[in-house]
Amino acid sequence: MDELAAVARMGVSTLHHQFRALTAMSPLQYQKRLRLQTARQRMLMDGIEASTAAYEVGYESVSQFTREYSRVFGQPPMRDIKALRNASIVNTTAA
Repeated sequence: MDELAAVARMGVSTLHHQFRALTAMSPLQYQKRLRLQTARQRMLMDGIEASTAAYEVGYESVSQFTREYSRVFGQPPMRDIKALRNASIVNTTAA
């Protein structure tokens, strides 16, 4: 954060406030959300396991990944991916 604040030529506190004003979340929350979205996309599109996706996006603990994933997407990773795939099949056949 210090380096980013220096590049933006503002204090760390000001950067946090500006970032939150633009994104409605802290930089750390934003980073976590990006990691989780990337993992979700990899599981859905590439068919990788949740543990592999967790490590690929930078989590050291699969249980921490699963807790945060469930908090953001409403259910554990593999259940969420299965539901997304089922919804995609239903939408494809209905069209």
